[in-house]
Amino acid sequence: MIKLNNTAIGQRKLLPVDIVLHPSWWFHNEGIIFDEDFYFNPVKRVEVEKKMEKALYDRWGKYGLGRERDRDIPIIGAVHLAAGYLISEMLGCKVEYQEDSAPQVQCARMEKMEIESANAFKSKAFKRFEKLVDSLKKKYGYLKGDVNWSGVLNTAMDLRGENIFIDMFDKPEKVSEYFSDIVEVIDKFTKGIQAETRSTSISVNRNVRHFKSPIFLHSECSHTMISVDDYEKFLLPFDIKWSRRNRPFGIHYCGTDPHRYAKPFARVPNLDFLDVGWGGDLKILRKHLPKTFMNIRLSPVEIINQSTGEIRRTIEKLVCDSANPWLTGVCCINMDYHVSDGKIDAIFETVNSLRKVYEAAVS
Repeated sequence: MIKLNNTAIGQRKLLPVDIVLHPSWWFHNEGIIFDEDFYFNPVKRVEVEKKMEKALYDRWGKYGLGRERDRDIPIIGAVHLAAGYLISEMLGCKVEYQEDSAPQVQCARMEKMEIESANAFKSKAFKRFEKLVDSLKKKYGYLKGDVNWSGVLNTAMDLRGENIFIDMFDKPEKVSEYFSDIVEVIDKFTKGIQAETRSTSISVNRNVRHFKSPIFLHSECSHTMISVDDYEKFLLPFDIKWSRRNRPFGIHYCGTDPHRYAKPFARVPNLDFLDVGWGGDLKILRKHLPKTFMNIRLSPVEIINQSTGEIRRTIEKLVCDSANPWLTGVCCINMDYHVSDGKIDAIFETVNSLRKVYEAAVS
């Protein structure tokens, strides 16, 4: 039997749900171009985010999207996308900005595992971002939003490529030191943003905006490529430390096998939020993480060919598998222009129906 215990981390409603559309969707449907101006021109930042809100309202306003469509808001990062690039660019990677895609980080293939934290904040990339922030704050007097800060292993791969996996075997002590240096940069970057906007991770997953406290969400997209032993040895210590000082703390895992990490994730003292990649076994995860909010990620690829009935049944099954609707959310991230509006309607309609069922049960 499902227990309806409201022990979640302060979500504003039962079963929070949200979507993120791929840049190709915005390009084909709204003519938005994702060049450098989109990310760093202060006028464009405000103008295009407002346009995005309006487009969401016109299609899905009845589900609560697009509430900021009539306001000019100084949003410092692309909170309607899901793309980590700036930390890597600050550390020396080249980034290619494309009209219909997220920024493409070019692997730097650095020969040495050396990072000087202070230099990252003197880089051209950070100075450009800093100029954007200063301009917006000067005009509006305040700032909103955040910038996707990716994650430790994600960033290391951008800098070293596949060599980072060899390094784990050949130079384990150096790798631990290298990861610590990346963490130092991330800490300084996120603390600076949170001090101004009270947010760090809406641009990682928009579902975190439905919580009363800002979630610190660490992206572990690349962890599907390593063993559980390597995670425990090299990366779990950082999740443990972050969970103790950055609450609510969450892990974003978009791979198909997050259940592989169920046991070590249970060792994180305060894993408040887990972004569960498509294919993840929610029953296994819930067994080991009874108090963690499980954010179910639907497949943005499979939804293209699914019927609305299949979408509904998929959501119903996954919410049931999560075993506590008060500790469950639903999202679909990076749907491209092949996804019809009706498929997205089905996501919201299904969640709305489930809410009514569970709320009636509580009553």
